[in-house]
Amino acid sequence: MRGRVLAIAGSDSGGGAGIQADIKTVTALGGYAATAITALTAQNTLGVAGVLPVPPAFVTQQIEVVLQDIGADAVKTGMLGDVAVIEAVAEALERFARRVPVVVDPVMVAKGGARLLETGAVDALTRRLLPLATVITPNLPEAEALLGEAIPDVAAMHRAASMLLRRGVSAVLLKGGHLPDDTVTDLLATAEATEVFAAPRIASRHTHGTGCTLASAVATGMAQGMSLRDAVARARDYVRRAIADAPGFGAGHGPLNHWPG
Repeated sequence: MRGRVLAIAGSDSGGGAGIQADIKTVTALGGYAATAITALTAQNTLGVAGVLPVPPAFVTQQIEVVLQDIGADAVKTGMLGDVAVIEAVAEALERFARRVPVVVDPVMVAKGGARLLETGAVDALTRRLLPLATVITPNLPEAEALLGEAIPDVAAMHRAASMLLRRGVSAVLLKGGHLPDDTVTDLLATAEATEVFAAPRIASRHTHGTGCTLASAVATGMAQGMSLRDAVARARDYVRRAIADAPGFGAGHGPLNHWPG
């Protein structure tokens, strides 16, 4: 077991996304997963039925006790919910994880459409958490919310990635799965270069938790000493195999197989 990853995110009672997906991903890739849970959700493949936030002070306490004892080689953040939790997480990372790589998945909306981040919290996310990130992993709707403009095609993805970098983000993995193309295009953009990752779309409704899984896989690679580029490449391959080998559970957006064959 190599690479300690602290996942800071919400719990998914259906097991497909959130903290459950984070733990499965980190473990499947040979890392050690620790957690700080920001919210409990009651959900399945059909959607989110309820959300119970965790008090910000307890989120901070979880982060502090893990980092001061077990430590972390990388941190991954997912669902944070509101301004108070974002502020608490940012402050905790500044105090206890100053030199630890941070992967920020700016989770805003669940696969079934339920909001997982308060509308007014986008500014706090941009102002407090994104500057601490080694890499952010937005999908297109999340990038549109961060930038306030539409991203209708791959050319617009390139412009959006550049705009996010100009806002002080160190690196952007912009995911293009929401575009209606037969090829899924993702961009890894840094100040030095932008690399295009493209692969044929896998026709499947079993894609619940892909964002959480990808971000956790990237964090695991970085925790294990991989370069950001190599961590992204391995993470994308892992997610594609997990979708292709999905178990078919549920009547809606089903989970991945985090131990693909």
